[in-house]
Amino acid sequence: MRRYAKWVLAAFAALVVLVVAALAALPLLVDTPRVQSLIATSASQALGRPVTFASVSVTVFPLPAVELRGLEVADDPKFDTAPFLKLERGELRLRLRPLLSGRVEFGELVLRQPRIALIQSADGRLNVSTLGPREDTHAPARPGRGGGGAGAPSALVSRVRIDKGVVTYVVRGAATAAPQYRIEDLDLTLTGGGPRVGFDGSLQVRPGDLALRITEGALTLDGGKSLLDAPVRARVALEGRDLGSLAANALGPTPAIGGAVKGTLAVAGTLGQPTASGEIELAPATLTQTNAQCPEPRRRTLTLATLKVSGAWQDSRLTGRPLTSRLASGTITANVTASLDRGVRIGLGDLAIRGLPLERVLVDFLCQGYAVSGPLDLDGALSLTLSDLWTTLSGPGRLRIGPGRVVGAQALGLLDGIVRVGGAVSALLSADLPSSLFAAPLEFESITGTYQITNGVLTTRDLLYTSRAMKVAVAGEYGLATGRMNLDVVMNHGRGEVKAKVTGTAASPSIRVVPSTILREADPKKVEQGLQDLLKRFR
Repeated sequence: MRRYAKWVLAAFAALVVLVVAALAALPLLVDTPRVQSLIATSASQALGRPVTFASVSVTVFPLPAVELRGLEVADDPKFDTAPFLKLERGELRLRLRPLLSGRVEFGELVLRQPRIALIQSADGRLNVSTLGPREDTHAPARPGRGGGGAGAPSALVSRVRIDKGVVTYVVRGAATAAPQYRIEDLDLTLTGGGPRVGFDGSLQVRPGDLALRITEGALTLDGGKSLLDAPVRARVALEGRDLGSLAANALGPTPAIGGAVKGTLAVAGTLGQPTASGEIELAPATLTQTNAQCPEPRRRTLTLATLKVSGAWQDSRLTGRPLTSRLASGTITANVTASLDRGVRIGLGDLAIRGLPLERVLVDFLCQGYAVSGPLDLDGALSLTLSDLWTTLSGPGRLRIGPGRVVGAQALGLLDGIVRVGGAVSALLSADLPSSLFAAPLEFESITGTYQITNGVLTTRDLLYTSRAMKVAVAGEYGLATGRMNLDVVMNHGRGEVKAKVTGTAASPSIRVVPSTILREADPKKVEQGLQDLLKRFR
């Protein structure tokens, strides 16, 4: 038994010596210059771009491989003279079984920390659109010799792995500044040969710290078509701790949009025009801006509960059906569209708001001088361009607010002395009207009406303010960006009515009173001056 064990150990030792000897002789088995030529030629034919190496050598450990140094893939000169791809080191691993029989066959290609430059021209074309074999490069490579040569297989490799790659994205020659992105920690594995290539991997999008995980990826290649025309499908899971910097890069710095994001998308279409659909949510969703008219702190944040959207992306257009969110006890639902081809254009259709606490928006966030509190119910639609919100805002709607109060920051001081406000008007009205009329003028039962916004100008014909003491009807126009007003105001107080024409701006209004029956004994100039003072106190 002991003698048998010695023979086994001796045979094993001999085998180890043979393997070590074979590995030591590996550099002699491989015709390095011919392998370099084969790799460069095959890669150039596959990519349709010149491929060069600084050097090629053979390594033994940890696995037999051809090591590539200083690899560069040229870019299309129509886009850039700098390389499309650069990496310091790559490994083209060798298959062991063919190697022991004297043949060189390649297994996996590993690209370590490659740097890829993705460029979009002013007309929207990408530099990868010209990747792929040229029509005159379809002739198969001649088979290599046995022994020191490498027999060229039908595909150079059956597996490509990108390790810690970096992709930069820039737009050249655009009329306006375009956002730039950077993909880091790109780990991608491509498998299969022929027309169908499978892929999976992960990456980080900067700015934004957005992590993407790709699974079930498949790309179908057609030698007669551009790479961007290749059908693609995949599942993409995304997650980010804060969307703020990514949103600022794409949409602009203000208002700042933030929140943790996660979702799952199904990708289809082609590589050049992919489509995606799935569920995305922000939890919570925040809007932050600095407002000069707010008291300290001037930087305010509006926080919505989890914002969810069931969305689809196609042809630079995002659709979400529906988008849902909450603000305190209020709910928001809408069908959203966002077009990115000429700036960020957003549309909200079938907009429905229920029980939204207006004080959170108008007072705490926007610091509006004419703000009111109370729950808002609204049905309508809106469209806007994000870069010029107030002058592009458009859409119809119907609203109801209340019960609530007028709570503009400067109007709060009227709570204790509203009967005496306005000097001449106060004296005039207290003489002609019952004192109970303005006992609680900041409280109201409801504000109702319909409106139409066109390029930032709001028009209403039936806005009605109703309180226990009076009703005020408003018709006319108000500029959301400029504050310019052209309004007809009618106040009914039970013992008569006051009609007024309000023009000018919200900061400097001009009021012309049409004396009503109850005020016909009064001096119109005193009434106008009194109402002017009253309106100023509400700013």
